[in-house]
Amino acid sequence: MQPNWPERLWIVRHGQSAGNVAADEAKAAGKSRIILDMRDVDVTLSDLGEQQAAALGRWFAAQPEAEQPDVILASPFVRARQTAHAIADGIEHDGHHATDERLREREFGILDRLTKAGVIEFHPDQAAALTMLGKFYHRPPGGESWTDVILRLRAVIDTVSLHYAGRRVLIVAHQVVVLCLRYILEELDEAEILEIDRQGDVANCSVTEYDFPPDARGQHRPRLLRYNFTAPLEAEAAPVTHAPDQAVAAG
Repeated sequence: MQPNWPERLWIVRHGQSAGNVAADEAKAAGKSRIILDMRDVDVTLSDLGEQQAAALGRWFAAQPEAEQPDVILASPFVRARQTAHAIADGIEHDGHHATDERLREREFGILDRLTKAGVIEFHPDQAAALTMLGKFYHRPPGGESWTDVILRLRAVIDTVSLHYAGRRVLIVAHQVVVLCLRYILEELDEAEILEIDRQGDVANCSVTEYDFPPDARGQHRPRLLRYNFTAPLEAEAAPVTHAPDQAVAAG
């Protein structure tokens, strides 16, 4: 049976960003707001994030050519595109390289740039709703729930299956995208994916990897090979960071 899946799929979270640094600083100082003077889409990698992305690019380059991506898809957010370009430069990638707006960061609406303390201070009704519903279903005004992200990511998986079957595909995006793609590919439920999330943040420039072997009936199914794999950074002594994309994202 002809597989309708890629040969290999890697999902990478972008390197540490200036937004991650600002969120960490705001949380540590007990502040209500994350101070950034730009749109979230324009937030760049930090110096450390650039180091992480370069290290990951060299790791991919050290793999056999047949085990390197030949299709790269990235969130349009600058930090994801910078990470994707660093990997592409590392492997001297000249294949398909595109951005896809469906891979963008989760939209936080009126809670954007607020820490958990800020949500409680400025929007106590939303803090109560988040506590009651949980972040899987809670949709802040003007923003998205995890289920909203999952809906757009199902369309991404359909595109990958339609256009890149049998190819080696790398997706570079954001923490919630990594988790929600796991939810789709592994057919998890709410409790299972939230338990994975509770175990720890997705590390910056970590690798999640799938292959798609046939089952007993000859049907190809996603098989998780690696999750939150940070050895490429550790091998080059690039510090591993685990900051949430936005402090409020931790719920």
